[in-house]
Amino acid sequence: MTDALAIDPPAADATLEAIEGVYRSRGAAFLRVATAITGDAAAAHDSVQEGFALAIRHRSRYRGDGPLEAWIWRLVVNAARSTRRRRAPVPTADAGDHAGPAPADVTELRALVAKLPERQRLAVFLRYYADLDYAAIGTALGIRTGTVSATLAAGIRSLRRMAEEVEL
Repeated sequence: MTDALAIDPPAADATLEAIEGVYRSRGAAFLRVATAITGDAAAAHDSVQEGFALAIRHRSRYRGDGPLEAWIWRLVVNAARSTRRRRAPVPTADAGDHAGPAPADVTELRALVAKLPERQRLAVFLRYYADLDYAAIGTALGIRTGTVSATLAAGIRSLRRMAEEVEL
């Protein structure tokens, strides 16, 4: 009988060192996106930690069919989504640490992004908050690259339409 807490042996590219490297180099981006998804900095921190803990525990499940970072993004995004569902706050697009109040146009944009359907909102977060390419976003969200492109285009169209309505 196997121990449920046993750590799986690493896949070729999913070593502890590689996972730690992703955390050290991109941890702030993971936290920004998780904060945008959960709407709460503490919950976002927990989600990032949960996602990376899962990456370490289940690193043998990494198949290598995309970048390791994109696979970890999927784990963190799913952890943040799960946290948001448990906590049930309204997600916001405010994922940055700001010293003072945001300009009105930035605040309005955040409110508009928060109104997007979940997949569009997540694609926007991953593209513009985390600076991921389309392939990595596809891996993180479990969708094809072409779907990422269509999802981002639809999200941007929706944002433009909502912005025009606000200006009227």
